[in-house]
Amino acid sequence: MKQIATPPRVGLVSLGCPKALVDSERILTTLRSEGYEVSPTYDGADAVIVNTCGFLDSAKAESLEAIGEAIRENGRVIVTGCMGGDEDAIRAVHPNVLAVTGPHQYEAVVGAVHEAAPPAHDPMIDLVPPQGIKLTPRHYAYLKISEGCNNSCTFCIIPDLRGRLKSRPAAAVVREAEKLVESGVRELMVISQDTSAYGVDIKHATSNLRDREYRAHMTDLASALGDLGVWVRLHYVYPYPHVDQVIPLMAEGRILPYLDIPFQHAAPNVLKAMKRPANQDKVLERIRKWREICPDLTIRSTFIVGFPGETEEDFEYLLDWLEEAELDRVGCFKYEPVEGAQANAIGDPVPEDEKEDRWHRFMEVQQRVSARRLAAKVGRTMDVIVDDVSENEDGDEIIVARSAADAPEIDGNVFIPLGPDEAVPETGAILKVTIEEADDYDLWAVRA
Repeated sequence: MKQIATPPRVGLVSLGCPKALVDSERILTTLRSEGYEVSPTYDGADAVIVNTCGFLDSAKAESLEAIGEAIRENGRVIVTGCMGGDEDAIRAVHPNVLAVTGPHQYEAVVGAVHEAAPPAHDPMIDLVPPQGIKLTPRHYAYLKISEGCNNSCTFCIIPDLRGRLKSRPAAAVVREAEKLVESGVRELMVISQDTSAYGVDIKHATSNLRDREYRAHMTDLASALGDLGVWVRLHYVYPYPHVDQVIPLMAEGRILPYLDIPFQHAAPNVLKAMKRPANQDKVLERIRKWREICPDLTIRSTFIVGFPGETEEDFEYLLDWLEEAELDRVGCFKYEPVEGAQANAIGDPVPEDEKEDRWHRFMEVQQRVSARRLAAKVGRTMDVIVDDVSENEDGDEIIVARSAADAPEIDGNVFIPLGPDEAVPETGAILKVTIEEADDYDLWAVRA
């Protein structure tokens, strides 16, 4: 009979107000759902969490005393709570604590517990796998690094719906990524409302995983994920200056040479009305420099046509910019008013038939650009990731794959005929192919 893994045990000391007690309950609820048991004594615990209070000096002193007691009695101590916001003060007295996190940082606390006492996963009895329940195919997964947004785009109500930016601790993101890779994921897609702003709200704080510190910053996180040996794709990247720093990582093959940047428009007047960055000439120069560093860079974006006040001159400016930028993948939306959005007060709406006409003209220009970009790939050899094996119109088996330039569901595909003597590749397998044909959106290839 298979021996059931012994569940790790965690002790908890909860200090302070009822709000802190609720935080402790949330932490224990998460840990219990992962199979941890709660130890009522120090000596029976694999690690001890001390949820501190830092409201008054007397409360801080009590917290430091409780941490000291836990260290003496157990030795493996994780500190969280209100006083956890002042890590220097805690480590000045107790330098040997395993981890220190501030209030409400539940993921960081749970991540520190995972490091100190890894959960004992038993596939025979556990209802949830270590990587959690995923709705994507087994070989790729989305990795959310933050919630909310600090931008105030006039067409958007995301900050009202989801609140302001709230970044996850970098160590928690890396640990989740590791679990996904361990479960068989071959492609990680980093998502958020504003990936470039990751960590701004927590002042790019560092967090610890296996004695390595990770800074909550987009470039540091991209580098760390690049160590995992899988495809890493960045989505929703605003063109802040530090985006330049991830391009060398792409050129080195650490992460995929793919940037998803929602430009939304190019005309200065429209961008100003949208409350978006309005120096698109500078963006064109940056794109040129990015491609000098990383010639294989793919840029995808989204745009809005028919925004209130958009003139024909503004729209022609956008089309000219689109031709010059030569973006690889582009989506376009006709502006629609959203209840609660600031743009509703702008006035001067664009008639619906004019929106429709501009959308078609926009897509015609981008179709030409996309076709040129894809045609340049004919004759090249590249890696692709297998999504499926199906039949074409003639009933022949064909491999449906994607290149580094193609995100699932939104970009194109690479189609590869499966020869009669060829083994069917596993989903998620990386194949080397040579491109033989291209159309406006997809590629056709043969095994190299």
